[in-house]
Amino acid sequence: MSSESSDVVIRVEGLSKHYQIYDTPRDRLKQFVLPRLQHMSRRPMRQYFHEFKALDDISFEVRRGETVGIIGRNGSGKSTLLQMICGTLAPTSGIVETRGRIAALLELGSGFNPEFTGRENVFLYASVLGLKHEEVAARFNSIETFADIGEFIEQPVKTYSSGMVVRLAFAVIAHVDADILVIDEALAVGDAFFVQKCMRFLRRFMENGTILFVSHDTSAVVNLCNHAIWLADGKIRYQGSSKDASERYLAAMFESEQQGESTPAPPRPRATTTEQNESLRDMRMDFINSTALRNDIEVFRFKPDAAHFGKGGASVTSVRLRDDDGNRINWVVGGENVSLEVCCDAHTALQGPIVGFFVKDRLGQTLFGDNTYLSFAHEPLAVQEGQEFQAQFTFRMPVLPPGDYSIAIAIAEGTQQDHVQHHWIHDAVILKSHSSSASTGLVGIPITDIRLGIS
Repeated sequence: MSSESSDVVIRVEGLSKHYQIYDTPRDRLKQFVLPRLQHMSRRPMRQYFHEFKALDDISFEVRRGETVGIIGRNGSGKSTLLQMICGTLAPTSGIVETRGRIAALLELGSGFNPEFTGRENVFLYASVLGLKHEEVAARFNSIETFADIGEFIEQPVKTYSSGMVVRLAFAVIAHVDADILVIDEALAVGDAFFVQKCMRFLRRFMENGTILFVSHDTSAVVNLCNHAIWLADGKIRYQGSSKDASERYLAAMFESEQQGESTPAPPRPRATTTEQNESLRDMRMDFINSTALRNDIEVFRFKPDAAHFGKGGASVTSVRLRDDDGNRINWVVGGENVSLEVCCDAHTALQGPIVGFFVKDRLGQTLFGDNTYLSFAHEPLAVQEGQEFQAQFTFRMPVLPPGDYSIAIAIAEGTQQDHVQHHWIHDAVILKSHSSSASTGLVGIPITDIRLGIS
């Protein structure tokens, strides 16, 4: 066996799962009896059900040490796929091969007996995952500390909140020495402190282990995973880098939600207080209807890697980053004042367009961003079809670790909660940071003074 094939710890080939859906219980009975009689009498056989394909011809491989994200809308087949990989659900057709011990955190409370106490369920769940009683006993104190549910460890699990169930289940799988971790939306119900604890554990596990991670949070997928699979309607729509998969998934979600919408968005509500408007305007975000400022603008040209989507009621034509003197820049140090100018064309009449931006690192993680909505809620801008307009954001650039960054630009119409996405460009501008700061983290702050002394 080649070393390349021996590195594969999960192999899925031609995997399908089909269900028979009956309109009435009578049809189920007919399907059980009549086809046999029809076969015996040599009459054409008839089906009394329609088939639902939860998964249809899925194939992929996961290698040792990879962290693979699985994304998709509800009903796309994510949980069905994980259950077949874990062996709790039989496929209709296809092959699933795994190598090593699998620890899975699937549906909330799966593997627990609600009548048993937390202590009893720890021993039960760990034994299912392959540990002996003596091994569980030796690790019980560590499991109890990780779960941090206090005296509830001696109470029946049926008295637990959903967060407590996840705490206990995650604590167990964190102590079973698994080779493969399968996690299905488990962190969605945890509090912030526990989620951070889990993330620290996952990062340590990623150094040697393999993870299948299902989440609707594309930021978490981009942050954790080096590969992602996008499922839709039981099929693989895309598999590749987590950044590319997340961008395609988000684009498809926007298009699906806005499909068939053709009416202009409703006017936005007025701001409640003058003080709020003045505070927001102090952020120095200017949003103006202008054609004169377009005379010296270099038209933005899409590149093959500048993925974009939207309904098309408006489009971004140029994006520029300027320093305090008005010079165009493509690199920053951190701490300097910059202005981001976004020029747009309206292809339909717009009532109160929203222009926004996100600064992302090379993995596609969003670091910071803003939009024009709140600053102009009291005075929405009306743009006519064929008119050009511009948004300008002036801010102090945070300190970014050295490397490449991108700026995503979007034009929408409506409110921040309910809007039509007209144009979204994932990587409109590529930016370099040449910071020499010793600050750590994804984003640093421009320190104005540091003191150290004996009081």
